[in-house]
Amino acid sequence: MTDQQEQAILAVHVRGLDGMCVGCRAWWSRLTPYPCPQLDWATSRQARRITNRFLEGAG
Repeated sequence: MTDQQEQAILAVHVRGLDGMCVGCRAWWSRLTPYPCPQLDWATSRQARRITNRFLEGAG
């Protein structure tokens, strides 16, 4: 996965007015509570990359 793909997931998988994930409903017709597993995954990858960048700069 690239940074752009993760950003796309973060942009699309947002909370709808009903508390469900808009991206899951649009892409897979699934009613998934927000935050969905895709959003959790993309957020985790983003946090890992930011932490690695920080630790490399601190050393």
